[in-house]
Amino acid sequence: MNKLIKRKKYTIDEVCILAGQIMLESGAETYRVEDTMSRIAKSYGVECVESYVTPTAIVFTVDDDLITNTKMKRINKRGTDLNKIAVVNHLSREISEGKWSLQEAYKKLIEVHRSTFVYSVWLQILAAAIVSGCFVIMFQGKWFDFLPTVVTGGFAYFCFLIIDRIVQVRFFSEFITAAIIGLISHLLVYYGFGMEIDKIIIGSVMPLVPGLLITNAIRDLISGHLVSGLAKGAEALLTAMAIGSGIAIIIGLI
Repeated sequence: MNKLIKRKKYTIDEVCILAGQIMLESGAETYRVEDTMSRIAKSYGVECVESYVTPTAIVFTVDDDLITNTKMKRINKRGTDLNKIAVVNHLSREISEGKWSLQEAYKKLIEVHRSTFVYSVWLQILAAAIVSGCFVIMFQGKWFDFLPTVVTGGFAYFCFLIIDRIVQVRFFSEFITAAIIGLISHLLVYYGFGMEIDKIIIGSVMPLVPGLLITNAIRDLISGHLVSGLAKGAEALLTAMAIGSGIAIIIGLI
């Protein structure tokens, strides 16, 4: 009987940690990850649970009269996939309603974890290009600079995806991409295909700006998760510095 109970608790740990891993790797806030993990565990009858989440690790403990089990999961990669966060949140609500058994929930989470990005690479590049052009107009740029910014932003994001896949160094891809943006913007203005180089650069770098990371850092700090909030804030600051340094070096050399 104890073995069966132990196996049941171990499976609950697996479900909770996998749900937390998916959400954390997809860009969810720390407090949301902890809340989701606790809700799933309590839905399966485990009342005494403790979770501690940072941007790089998940620590989860199940504690009752029969067994105490603590596990840690290292998070090596983080990105942005709001669709996965929404799917896991929806699945946790269905678990709370008793719609899924442990095994069924785990299989569902495995499917979500293994699924690829919702949008294709070319659709991401197209979106980045259009967003770049729209930001030029939003920052009171000229319509003459709209098309050059679309080209610059789309090509730069294409380079960013390639560099980020080849070079596994944090912030290096943002730095090189920003340098490419500065160079292309200068060439376009120099040859008469653009008017305001500052507006073209601002619009083109916007897809690289860590807006979600900054928002999550502030929300974590407000929620009392000081370690996670400061860590995410530092990561956002370093990303911004990498982007600014890439632009500054090109402008300085030119």
